[in-house]
Amino acid sequence: MSHSFSRIWVHAIWATKERALAIKPEIEMEVYSVMQNQLAALESPAKIINGMPDHVHMLFLLNPKHALMNVVKQVKGSCSEHINRNNLTSKRFSWQTGYSAYSVSESALQRVYNYILRQKQHHQNKLFEDEYNEFLRKHGFFPD
Repeated sequence: MSHSFSRIWVHAIWATKERALAIKPEIEMEVYSVMQNQLAALESPAKIINGMPDHVHMLFLLNPKHALMNVVKQVKGSCSEHINRNNLTSKRFSWQTGYSAYSVSESALQRVYNYILRQKQHHQNKLFEDEYNEFLRKHGFFPD
């Protein structure tokens, strides 16, 4: 085969340090824009980014030239730097160490997109910690 083809959709999730409620509504769109721009610079375009004051979800198409961990590190680092350089929060901002990421098939893309889109409604009934542990169990990291 003379060409290589890949479409690796990734649903990534990570939290603010100590799950601080730091991503206030007034800075949310700016924060997501920085993330989107970083993904675009890495040729890994975002389909959607959304979240809550203490965590974010993003769905993006991973460029096979880049390792997932490097993409996440770049997005998190650039975002933290932007928030702190522009004093968008009252305290120094940082993300919690680590992240979770899951591959998403083309057939599930719209469902995951809608899930991320409706984060605010979703979290009226479910805490982030419960949601995160549910994801981990669902993907085999913890037994039921």
